[in-house]
Amino acid sequence: MDSYHAIIVGGGHNGLVTAAYLAGAGRRVLVLEARELVGGCAVTEEIWPGYKVSTASYLASLMQEKVIRDLDLPRFGYIVDAKDPAFFSPFPDGTHMFMWQDRAKTLAEIAKFSKKDAEAYPKYEAYLERLAIVVESILLTTPPDFPPGPGDLLDYLKLLGKLRGLSKKEIVGLLKIFTQSAADLLDEWFESEQLKVTLATDGVIGANGGPRSPGTAYILMHHCMGGVNGHRGLWGFVRGGMGAVSNAIADAARARGVVIRTNAPVAKILTERGRASGVVLESGEEIKAGVVASNLDPKRTFLKLVDAKELPADFVEGIQKFRVEGTSLKMNLALRGLPDFKALPGTPGPQHGATMHICPSVEYVERAWDDAKYGRPSRNPLIEMTIPTMYDPSLAPPGHHIMGIFLQYAPYTLKGTTWEQERAPYTERILDVIEEYCPNIRDIVVEKQTLSPWDLEQRFGIAGGNIFHGEMAVDQMFVMRPLAGWAKYRTPVRGLYLCGSGAHPGGGVMGAPGHNCAREILKET
Repeated sequence: MDSYHAIIVGGGHNGLVTAAYLAGAGRRVLVLEARELVGGCAVTEEIWPGYKVSTASYLASLMQEKVIRDLDLPRFGYIVDAKDPAFFSPFPDGTHMFMWQDRAKTLAEIAKFSKKDAEAYPKYEAYLERLAIVVESILLTTPPDFPPGPGDLLDYLKLLGKLRGLSKKEIVGLLKIFTQSAADLLDEWFESEQLKVTLATDGVIGANGGPRSPGTAYILMHHCMGGVNGHRGLWGFVRGGMGAVSNAIADAARARGVVIRTNAPVAKILTERGRASGVVLESGEEIKAGVVASNLDPKRTFLKLVDAKELPADFVEGIQKFRVEGTSLKMNLALRGLPDFKALPGTPGPQHGATMHICPSVEYVERAWDDAKYGRPSRNPLIEMTIPTMYDPSLAPPGHHIMGIFLQYAPYTLKGTTWEQERAPYTERILDVIEEYCPNIRDIVVEKQTLSPWDLEQRFGIAGGNIFHGEMAVDQMFVMRPLAGWAKYRTPVRGLYLCGSGAHPGGGVMGAPGHNCAREILKET
């Protein structure tokens, strides 16, 4: 029987990062993935002949430069094309707004709606960047214990040290941003509805909340971190789709000796005398290891794979209460042409290379959230559309395109119905909304796939269909992720670690949880 130093349960990108770092330190590592391909939600799948689709995750920015550098990911095919323009927002009155990499062009766009906002925008960008740099500095750190004990004082002093150089206003802003709503933050800076709603969308992506919900300001900033090719704040399309991210990490891991097995779902994490000792696959195969790291979400890990007798009752209760129900829906379309916008007719155009927003006002998004609060998919949802084939034509047959649609809000739990019943009619409702802005959309659709949170759970094994493995709320972040006292990637079972997005710093294709977990494992083994 093969024996390994470490087994990674789940071949999502964070699990692969953990495996690569452990193998780089000389450990013998096995990755077990339930699906037929690695990557978790960062995958490219040919769901229709000739169309290679980033089925779930669809843009890159947050992947940590240290991980890219340490694993030499470009050598294994990791190439990102930065989006330019960044955003395109068409409005019902026929106007539109672009946001570009070129600041002067962006300011000219903003000035169409408010000269005052055009003057304020560079200051806003600089302010948010200063705060983001501080938060970024803790992404690759291990959270200290909370509540703190006597031995944690130094860790907390180090955290305070990261605030050096910030002004009093910025320190206050940093504290506020964790509890403030995206709308409140933007109201402090701007007057034009067009600019505010274009920026506010980043505050509600993946969130259980509207733009006026406390805590969405942090999510807005979370999406402003990172960058592409060393340029801060940019988002881009990965050449070959999001699966190329995971495949590059997997190839880097294999080059270091990691063994990766697909179609190998884990049924149980084994323990001996309170310590992880290996896993049992659904096939019945037993594999031993001194360390097990789970890339699955906290609920799947602790409530499905670990015997409850091995965990303290209060820990189990805390995991049961950990909020994971998602509200994001992903729709993928195969197109025989490009959408033609009423607000900017003509194809192709720069709008097709941007993230295209359908959300005319902050109030519109808040009303969309109102529907979801009561168990209904939003009648008029916030819609983000991207067309990766504008940058990588190889993803579709000649002259054809792929469109990814990311939508808020589609609650996991529906009132009085199910997603099996609602998927088809809601797909048509989404097309109705897009058609108001792009009258030709139905004429160019060749194929369509709709993945509600329930579908995301079934397909990718994420509890509640939550793309972040758990809500990114202040009471579920940093020292509280997944639970207070258990934010250091360790668990009540010795030798069992959490390396996925349910650990600090949370969701997004960033590799930080996997990197940090590997460091903690190597400290102890």
